[in-house]
Amino acid sequence: MTVQRIMGIETEYGVLRPGDTRTTPMVLSGQVVRAYADAVGLNAAQSRWDYSDESPLRDQRGYDIAREVAHESQLTDEADPSFANVVLANGARLYVDHAHPEYSSPEVSNPRDAVRYDRAGELVMRRAAELLAEHPDGATQLYKNNVDGQGASYGTHENYLLRREVPWARVVAGMTPFFIARQVITGSGRVGIGQESERAGFQLTQRADYFETEVALETTLRRPIVNSRDEPHADHTKYRRLHVIVGDANHADVANLLKMGMTSLVIGALEDEALPGVIVKQPVATLRAVSHDVSLAQEYELVDGRTVTALDLLEMYRDATHAWWTRRGNDPIAVATSEVFEHWTRVLEDLRADPMTLTKDLDWVAKRSVMEGFIARHDTGWDDPRLRALDIQWSDVRADKGVFHTLERGGRFTRLFSDDELVQAVVEPPRDTRAWLRGKSIEAFGDDVASASWDAMVYRTAQPSSYTRVTMPEPFAGDAGSTDGWFDGGVAELLERVGDDKVVR
Repeated sequence: MTVQRIMGIETEYGVLRPGDTRTTPMVLSGQVVRAYADAVGLNAAQSRWDYSDESPLRDQRGYDIAREVAHESQLTDEADPSFANVVLANGARLYVDHAHPEYSSPEVSNPRDAVRYDRAGELVMRRAAELLAEHPDGATQLYKNNVDGQGASYGTHENYLLRREVPWARVVAGMTPFFIARQVITGSGRVGIGQESERAGFQLTQRADYFETEVALETTLRRPIVNSRDEPHADHTKYRRLHVIVGDANHADVANLLKMGMTSLVIGALEDEALPGVIVKQPVATLRAVSHDVSLAQEYELVDGRTVTALDLLEMYRDATHAWWTRRGNDPIAVATSEVFEHWTRVLEDLRADPMTLTKDLDWVAKRSVMEGFIARHDTGWDDPRLRALDIQWSDVRADKGVFHTLERGGRFTRLFSDDELVQAVVEPPRDTRAWLRGKSIEAFGDDVASASWDAMVYRTAQPSSYTRVTMPEPFAGDAGSTDGWFDGGVAELLERVGDDKVVR
């Protein structure tokens, strides 16, 4: 009945040190994490992540993949001791994920906070780049994007909790058409068509060309539109986690807000069986076709024989979710929900009338406008390699180098947050989720936090044993209100407040 639910964003950042051919991306990513961790007084040499409750090979379809046949990239519960891995004071996780530094935001309860803490991750990475600017082997450059321009793609993943009783087949059926259609709003834009930019041109998203199947467990190969990993990081009997890998890294606040807000609303309507019930005939091909169609006019076939545009599909989902929301009523954060619907309606109308009026709100529109301006000024075409370089430069996290950040400073984008609000999100966790307990424990107890995960904390204690594990199966528990005074003393006092069963409720 609302946009309110537990959600978060994980972003792998592109990393590059021009001219350095000796340092591998993994080592370079580790330098990024360690530089930031050292600067804020954290020990990145000691892994602070607790993998004991993770189950990356469990599938929502009711089975586990055998470890011996799983791809190594799927074994995310096996920590490499050489990898840097820290929990930040805002409750986020900063670590090396394969060949990229990743910022995983703390879990939040609403789309606005999801965007704010995602933007906080940009500041974390910018600070890391500044710290490594004078490295003996050269400056390190970080990019909030999803492709390297040479055929590789890396992820920006969203996470949403939903009710466990919702059948998985209903999740797949309801979310697939929406994921296909939402690209017209959430795409961050890309120069080049095909995984290796085999064809010249511009498309809406960076990721669509890299998806190969409808439903699967993998995230780095045979990428699916709907990822089936069953790892809720919460009470397994109560929650599913929808791990969304079919999205781009957004810079524009409105696009990012809509990505998280629309998806949360669609999940809410899904839980109550209130979605429109459309099925796209060829999902993977249609996903790519939507991304390639900058006119937004192409029609796609549904299994019932109708043909619709991506805008038609998004309008169907908007109408269905708005009717569901109105019918349910009693929304405790009605203003936040209304904000998403207002943007959703306005953006759909503008996309139908003239997409290029949305340069302040949508990443792909703004990027296309800049690229077309370059083409006109230099009398060139989409095959000009300088456009691909400009595409990469768009997402540079440095304030004085990134094209997006330069345009934003000039007032070219709608801003939902002040600089102070973003800086605060770097150092303070969300107040209304268990991220508060995680982040404040890091701040208050330092090395007495032996490790942490999304749903557990391990504290060093003298009695009754050297380590005490506290579980947090409910994401809304452990918030600021319920932990008032818990961090004023030592770890022993906090553990006493938690109770004998060491479960935060």
